[in-house]
This record gives sequence, structure tokens and C-alpha cells, in this order.
Amino acid sequence: MLAKIFPDRLVPILLLVLLAASLFPVHGAGLPIAAAVSTIAFIILFFMNGVRLPRHEVIAGIRNIRLQGGIFFFCFGVMAAAGVAAQAVAQPWLPPAVALGFLYMGVLPSTVQSATAATSLAGGNVAASVVAAGILNISGVFVSPLLFAALAGSAGDIHADGVMRIVSILLLPFIAGQFAQKWLRPWALANKPIVTFMDRTTICIAVYVAFSAAVMAGIWDKLQAQELLIIGGMICALMVFAFGGGWWLGQRLRLPREDRISMLFACGQKSIAFGAPLAATLFSPAVAGMVLVPILIYHTLQLVISAWIAPQLARTSA
Repeated sequence: MLAKIFPDRLVPILLLVLLAASLFPVHGAGLPIAAAVSTIAFIILFFMNGVRLPRHEVIAGIRNIRLQGGIFFFCFGVMAAAGVAAQAVAQPWLPPAVALGFLYMGVLPSTVQSATAATSLAGGNVAASVVAAGILNISGVFVSPLLFAALAGSAGDIHADGVMRIVSILLLPFIAGQFAQKWLRPWALANKPIVTFMDRTTICIAVYVAFSAAVMAGIWDKLQAQELLIIGGMICALMVFAFGGGWWLGQRLRLPREDRISMLFACGQKSIAFGAPLAATLFSPAVAGMVLVPILIYHTLQLVISAWIAPQLARTSA
């Protein structure tokens, strides 16, 4: 029963993390310690991402220009523009940092595991999905913060120390992981449950630290029922746009059905696994907690929607 409601175990775990952060937020002297633990976890996460992503798959996937180019354009172009529009609509009704979160969500790359799993269940091109997720997440280390800074104006101003944090916490560990593939990738493939646990623990730590600071900054005083309804409505509208737009673009590009399915889930999903560490790198904990509100809700709903769409596509393919 629980698996039908929450097709990915990360969803109920994140809900529990949000509840824990609301009831028992880390604060005072404990916050710098928690932030340091979170930073170490980010470094390990991106190092393992570098270990797991095989370079030859990236090279092979680049050859499918129409599919990969279409996904890249939609993810970082169309959805970034949608994020700008959503922020403009939200600004009169929501706290500035939460409204900024819609723009932030728009510049994030797609998910890796959940988009690939949904593509497999729907009968899509799994190899293309793996490559697309890899390309988007590698590119996201550079593209997402620069695109956010360009579109957010003064609110997204990234100073030299922010650039250094991105390089040292996200980029360098990933590059180190690529170099360490020869020795560590067999272990990572043979111990997927351990690696998955590490991934989810890192995400939960990032969300807990950020949301704890947001709670201490009064997020629940600023977000009443009316504000939450506005956020939910806007998230639903963006989700319809993302999934529908991804499928429409695949049709316009005249892609095979398997590739259109891959594009659907790659374009429709956004990565909290990438978004949480990047938010902690770009913003103070209190601001990061506010900015992450839209992507936290979107991530939960995208998994539920994908779990419903995928079997429908599989049946129509059959």
C-alpha cells in the first residue's frame, strides 16, 4: 500500500525529514557543525557520482544529437524561462526567497535514478535516459549556477567565494571520481544498496540543515494555508507544462516512441539530489530552506505522476 502511494522511498523519508526539521530544528552552535557534516556529505556524493558515470556512455549518447540536444534545450532553456515566469507570478503572493525558488527549480538538471526507472517501466530508451541524465548533471555543475546568476539579477549574485565553493565541493570531487573509476567503479556497482543509502543520506542531511535554518527564520509564520495552496497550484501548472512540453517536443523532433518516452521523463523531472547541495553552496542555510520549498514539493509530485504515467505508456506501447 505504501509503495503505491510513494513509488520512491525517498519521498516518505523526505517528509519525515521536513517534520523532524520543523519539530527539532538544529540551531545555535549546532548549526555550523551540521553544515560542516553536510559539506563533507556533498563531497562524497559528487565523488561517487563521478565514480559511477561511465565516460564511454556519455560519448555514445552525445551522438544522438536530436534527443540529447532537445532534452538539454528544454531542461536549461524552456524550463529556465518557465522558472522566470513563475517567479514573476509568485512574487506578489509569496516570500521573496520562496518565489526565487521557482526560478532556482527551473535551472536545475533532471533526475538520474527516478527518470531512468520511469523510462524503463514505460518501455523507453533506457540507455539514452542514463546518458541524458549524466550529461545534464555534469553540465549542471557549470550551467545551473551561471544561468541562475544571469536570470536572478542581484538575488542570484554569485561572488568569488561562491564560485570556489561550487568548484571545491561539487566539481573537483566529481572529476576525482572520474579518475578513480578504474579502481572504485566495480565496488560501486557491486554495492548499489550502500551507494544509494549514501546518496539519500546526503540529500536528507542537506534538506534537514537548510529547512532547520528556515524554520528558525520563521518559514511557518510566512507560509500559511493560502501561500501553500498558491505554491501547490503553481507546481501543478509547471508540472503539466514540463511533462506535456517534453512529449510535444519529442513529437516535433520526430523521435521514435522510445526516445520520446526518454525525453518525457528527462524534461518533466527536476533533481533534488542536485538541487539541495547546490542550494547549500549558493545560499545561507535560512535562505536555502526557503528556496528549496518549490523543488521539494515538485520532487514529491513528479515521482507520483511518473509512477502513474509510466504504466499507461507501457500499455499503449504493447
